[in-house]
Formats: sequence, C-alpha cells, structure tokens
Amino acid sequence: MIETLFHAYTPLVIWTGLGLLVFQYIPVDFPKLLSRFLFWIGIPLQIAVLARQSDFSGAVGFTPAIAIFVLFVSTSLAWLTWVLLRRLSTRHVKKPYFDGKHSVVNLFLLNINSLTRSSQGSFILAAMLGNTGFVGLAITPAIISSDNNNWAVLYSVTNNVIGSYGFGVFLASYFGHSDGKNHWWIQLRDVITVPALWAFIIGFFTRNIPLPENVESGLQTAVLGVIASALVLVGIRLRAIKTWQSFELALIPSLLKVVIVPVLIGFGASFFGLSGDPRLVLVLMSGTPTALSVLILAEIYELDRDLLASSIALTSVGLLLMLPLWLACFI
Repeated sequence: MIETLFHAYTPLVIWTGLGLLVFQYIPVDFPKLLSRFLFWIGIPLQIAVLARQSDFSGAVGFTPAIAIFVLFVSTSLAWLTWVLLRRLSTRHVKKPYFDGKHSVVNLFLLNINSLTRSSQGSFILAAMLGNTGFVGLAITPAIISSDNNNWAVLYSVTNNVIGSYGFGVFLASYFGHSDGKNHWWIQLRDVITVPALWAFIIGFFTRNIPLPENVESGLQTAVLGVIASALVLVGIRLRAIKTWQSFELALIPSLLKVVIVPVLIGFGASFFGLSGDPRLVLVLMSGTPTALSVLILAEIYELDRDLLASSIALTSVGLLLMLPLWLACFI
C-alpha cells in the first residue's frame, strides 16, 4: 500500500512542484490559457481514451446511481454548511461571539461574511468533486481484488462525466455569473456544450473500432501530458496564494470531502448490506482528494481559484491520513 501511494503521489509532487517553481517566470495569462486548453482539448481527450479502454461488461449496474447519490450528499452537506456559516457570520457582525478582537473565530467569521458568490461556488465544488480518475483508480487496484475493479472504473467514469463536467459545470456556470445575468438556459447551454461529455459519447461508441498501435500509444502519452499539465496548473495557483485565509476556509470543505462524506457512505453501505471490496471502493472513491477539474472550471468561470487550490492540497494530505482508518473500518 505504501508503495502504491508513493507511485500515485510522485507525479503529483513532481508536476505540482514544477508549477511552484515556474510561477514567477510565466506570463500572467498563462494559467487561463492552459485551463482553456485543458477544458477544450486535454480533458476531452483523456475522457475519450478512458471511455474507449474501460470494460463495463462486468460492472455492477447500480454503481452510477450510487456515485450520483454521493454527489448529491456531498453537494447538500456543502450547501448547508455554507448557509450555516453565512448566518453565523452575519450574526457575528452584529454581535461578536467572543470579546477577543483578534480571536481566530472572530477573524474567520468576518472573512466568511466578506466572501462573494464565486467563493460559495468554489466551496461547494471543493467538497463535491473528487479525483477518482488520477488518484482513485491508481490506489484501488492495490487494495481490492481484480474481480471488483469495475466498481471503481464505473464510479470514476460517472463522477467525471456526470459530476465534474455535468453538474459541476452547471454549478460553476451558476456561481460564475451574477444574479442579474443568471438564467436557467445559460447553465443548460454550458452543460450541453461541454466538450468532455461529447468526448465520452464518441469514445464509448467507438470502443469496438480498433486503432493502429502507434495511435493508441500516442493517446496514452497524451493523457499523461494532460495530467501533468493539470498538476502544473495546481502548483501555479498554489504559488499565487498570498495569505493563509484560503487555507482556513478550505479546511471545512476538505473535512467534508475526506472525512465526513466517506464515513457516512461507509456506514450507509454497511446498513444496506454491502461489505468487503465493494464497500471499500465506495468509501475510497467518495473520499478522494478534490478533483483537479475544479481548478480548470474556476479559470473558465472566474471562481475562487485560491480556495480550490488550497482544498486540493489539504485533501491530498488528508487522504494519506484517512486511508489507514478506512482500511481498518471497512475492509
């Protein structure tokens, strides 16, 4: 397991570190250009390759429904938590809860009260979308039998297509536009025109069409380049953070992402009779670190980039801390 985690996190450390190093040497517009490239070309290519190479024949049919349910639970908890924090911060402005002018709680609630709707969107996306493709599928083969691997594959595909580039785009579009410019058809248009969804459809229906071996290997190399580019973008955005405020706010959705939701899913699966590898897959996939895709959506729809980059960093560390607990409780 330690070796698997090492191999899964080595690219993350290397490419994110490169982003941290090159930050001061790149043009100001480079992060946005890189995000647009990933959104329109890189990620669709990655999803098309995954759809072509995945075997859905032995997958459990209701796994997508479970993945969608986890998305619903994560979104609901994040939304309710945000509403509670806003109410507390509003009351705090009128009457501070503590006399200490510079107490941690006072400063945190004051910061919450000053945040915009773009930060709310980032808060929800950070708790909702997990890195099931890069981290999840890298770890599960080491802890589950190959007979149950389709649970992980189908969960990951559903999370990427329905979650990140379906509902995730809908929320990013909603919170990225002001109230006066928001209309339901704008969100619908943004979802329908997401290139990743069309790439999945093309990849799924061309699975039985063989490609030349050099083309297949070229696609695999391109996918690795897409992952590396996304991690470089994370490093650039982490380096751009100037204060610890984003990490403080990101701590809450990070706790929801890698602690609260996986535990709820694990005990819920036990209640409904699931055990062993299938239950462990659901816990692991629901508790993967915040997806790299959220940072791409933040660049496209002008959300809070610092909050999302901070959440990716915190949840990546949180997975390392929580994984032994999941193995002890749900294996």
